[in-house]
Amino acid sequence: MMGDILLKGVTLRGLEVFETLAHTGSVATTAERLGMSAPAVSQQLRNLSTALGVELVDHSRRPMVLTSAGRLFLVRAETALQALRAGQRGLSMLELSELSALSMGVIEDFENEVTPHLAADLADAMTQCAFRLVTGASHALQAQIARRELDLAICAASSPGPGGALTHPLIDDPYILAVPRGTDIARGFDGLSHLTFLRRDPDQVMGRQIERYITASGLRLPHRFEMDSNQSITALVAGGGSWTITTPLSLLRAGRFAGDIDAHPLPGPPMSRRIVLYATGDWTGPIPARIAERARELIEEHFAAPGRLKMPWLNDSFLPLPPLDVEQSEANL
Repeated sequence: MMGDILLKGVTLRGLEVFETLAHTGSVATTAERLGMSAPAVSQQLRNLSTALGVELVDHSRRPMVLTSAGRLFLVRAETALQALRAGQRGLSMLELSELSALSMGVIEDFENEVTPHLAADLADAMTQCAFRLVTGASHALQAQIARRELDLAICAASSPGPGGALTHPLIDDPYILAVPRGTDIARGFDGLSHLTFLRRDPDQVMGRQIERYITASGLRLPHRFEMDSNQSITALVAGGGSWTITTPLSLLRAGRFAGDIDAHPLPGPPMSRRIVLYATGDWTGPIPARIAERARELIEEHFAAPGRLKMPWLNDSFLPLPPLDVEQSEANL
């Protein structure tokens, strides 16, 4: 976290508190995410408002919302913090120049947005390194981590995880309902009987989790379509005759089909898949944690922030996760 460096009455910690509160709307949640006490969060926010001479947050509403001045200042604050974090990230990546080789896998969900940026950052930092990057499904990347064919992998977590791997959490990706635009879901799953349910390949982590959810919910859905292609699934839902259970990360890749799909919370109990960075047991130093932090930033920029804007009911269920301490990350060893 950033320290309390003073700049004309505005501290970096105050900016960080304000940015986080703007997204969570909760002092308690902000305190938890930043590792602070709730009174300390409130004090930082009061100090920032005093330094700027304006009220940034409407405290009378729950969840808290920004005032018009707060919304204007948030744009400036996020721009400043993004520049500062980029500089800090550049310094922390310097240690990567000493690596001789790195093999990394990333799930297909990120191939168009996160992966290119992450690969470019790593390539710039690892000037003397033989770098191998592959994309694939989560279960395939997990198997390669278990066989030590990859050093690192960003993918959906499973339980148990790959033996001997350290786990760095990135984001929880909640499961959601995807239906053709305009579909009435007032009756929940019962109101979708006129549509075809699209299953995912059961080899996929998503496929297995969704099947467990269907079974636990007591649903009896005809087994007609089973696919491993996210684009094929979204195309069929957009076509008007099908529905599916998916996640924001997957739905946000719908591209030209997105306008013909409505997203809703699951009618039943909530469920999510966790996206993590797995590192083999040889990678116990700071490098995996720094790569994970960069991945969180890219996921927030390209997926989580646009997802919360498109589906505001996601709220703080779709935010990057804080890093775990050493003992927690080594739980799978």
